[in-house]
Amino acid sequence: MSQVLSVSNNDSGASLAGGSGQSRIAFIKAGWHSDIVDQSLAGFRRELEALGQPTDRIDVFEVPGAYEIPLQAKRLAKTGGYGIVVAAAFVVDGGIYRHEFVADAVVSGMMQVQLETEVPVLSVVLTPKTFQESPEQIAFFTEHFVTKGAEAARACVATLENQRALAS
Repeated sequence: MSQVLSVSNNDSGASLAGGSGQSRIAFIKAGWHSDIVDQSLAGFRRELEALGQPTDRIDVFEVPGAYEIPLQAKRLAKTGGYGIVVAAAFVVDGGIYRHEFVADAVVSGMMQVQLETEVPVLSVVLTPKTFQESPEQIAFFTEHFVTKGAEAARACVATLENQRALAS
């Protein structure tokens, strides 16, 4: 089950605005390793601000884990209210099962969503080969998610601009 963490219906934005719901951004984040994953949203928001874009157009949804992202992305894309979906998760080997099947299912599912709905789905789903919960690795991946969130913000702006150019 998803939870809306912040929603704004203010349509007074700059470049991302465009005056329709299509300019809204759905940001899905997995709750697993949330202390690390949440940094992607922080980096995403900071970079949008640095690019002079409104951050009040971001609706944030939390799902339990990465595996739930594709379905949530599809449901959000099908509403017609979002011009783009961004998804963030940290898929690591928990020692009980191989994380590769989860990573593959999530990334393939996100690709399928965008192909079926024609709503772009950007990935901040990181799947490192190894992760140990040591202070060094936690610090590294925490900062890495900030960087990846910023990269996703730049990709978001470019993708929405491309979408607008195709529409006109």
